[in-house]
Amino acid sequence: MSPLFAKTRETTALYQTLLSDARLYRILAKLDEEIAADVKRRGCLYCGGDLHSARYRRKPRGLPPEAEDDFQFRASFCCDREGCRRRSTPPSVRFLGRKVFIGAAVVLVTILRHGPTPARLSRIRELTGASARTVTRWREWWQSVVPRSHWWSTARGFLRRPVSEEFLPASLLEVFVMDDARTGLAALLRFVSPLSVGFSSHSP
Repeated sequence: MSPLFAKTRETTALYQTLLSDARLYRILAKLDEEIAADVKRRGCLYCGGDLHSARYRRKPRGLPPEAEDDFQFRASFCCDREGCRRRSTPPSVRFLGRKVFIGAAVVLVTILRHGPTPARLSRIRELTGASARTVTRWREWWQSVVPRSHWWSTARGFLRRPVSEEFLPASLLEVFVMDDARTGLAALLRFVSPLSVGFSSHSP
């Protein structure tokens, strides 16, 4: 079993706190701004043209009310050259592809789902609105879809130590969490951000 589950009460309390931590969501919003600025600076990948904002609205679930303003739009760009006009959507640490729930919830709730009690499931539902069926799909995505993805076959080679696919995403979070869980989670979401632009199939 992953060592992350050795301190169940402490882990549960910590990750439940993170799910409602407005500071975490400000960090993620800032990271997405930096990623988007870098994509815009490089220009169109297809023709080299300038990119103009073509962001689109999102209505993600799983956020505390005070963080909703930073998650209303996802950055995206459109090439300004006639004959191209292709869209470039940057990777995101806030959103995991088309998933309705925010990326942080898809990570943390899946971890909390391991060995659930009725009380824990009730608390998850209270914090995020995610049903038990939705969380089960997330767990299947982490443990079945992600390990078989082309992205994972390459990305895992950049990790400083092997991780157990059986315990994803908890085993992956262990790699990134050092002294501070908030920055560790942000680093994990940065690492998996390529999944937000279609490098793997998705589930609700």
